[in-house]
Amino acid sequence: MSQKRIDTILNIIKEQGYVTVRYLCDQLHYSTATINRDLNDLQRQKRIIRHYGGAELAEEKGTPLVFRYHKMRPVKRLIAEKATTLVQDGMTVFIDGSTTTQCMGPYLKGRRDLTVITNNLNLASHLSETDIRCICLGGTIIEPPDMIGGSETVRQLRSYTADLAFFSTGGLSADGKVYESDAYYDLRRTMVENAKKSVFLVDHQKINTRLDRVLCDLSDIAVVITDWTVPNTVKTAFADTCFIQVETPKTQR
Repeated sequence: MSQKRIDTILNIIKEQGYVTVRYLCDQLHYSTATINRDLNDLQRQKRIIRHYGGAELAEEKGTPLVFRYHKMRPVKRLIAEKATTLVQDGMTVFIDGSTTTQCMGPYLKGRRDLTVITNNLNLASHLSETDIRCICLGGTIIEPPDMIGGSETVRQLRSYTADLAFFSTGGLSADGKVYESDAYYDLRRTMVENAKKSVFLVDHQKINTRLDRVLCDLSDIAVVITDWTVPNTVKTAFADTCFIQVETPKTQR
């Protein structure tokens, strides 16, 4: 095992968030067998997680917000860009404080008479430089530097309604249960209940990840936007939910 090659592989995974074996072979000009052997060794060292024909960095549960922001960044941007195509002029929308929905900010420019209600300080600051009306919910910063939450935030949120609620969580089971942590359960539940339609943004690395509580299941959600190849069994079980799959290097391989 070449240490230089291993260091290069780790740097590529860190930069991309997720890479396929084919991508590593093309970039490094090594055989599939060599790359697979290196990835298997790294997984045994618990430095990466292998799945979907590729790998991502291994991270402990409870990863700080500033690090989650960079995880799966290219995929999150693609999902967020697709989500903004649902936003029309004149709408009022909830956008939660997740690192995925935060990526929607740059793609919302140009919308007219749009109101965004959020608990994300970073997103609110970005939108304040545009013509979009932004309402930033108050409360306690529960994840520095940007995430606001707590009972006061939920109390304020309950006074608003929206056309669409865009949200993401840390987990989705393969049978359609959306999982949430205790810290954000009440806030996201209120967003879902107070919007005409909910849009769930989820990348493939969150599939079969279970958190503290079940927020809802996919029957409560109008649209799911993901890079995960949704099984036909799930589409059949939740026939009233629209599934939009974004094309990424992973799904195109």
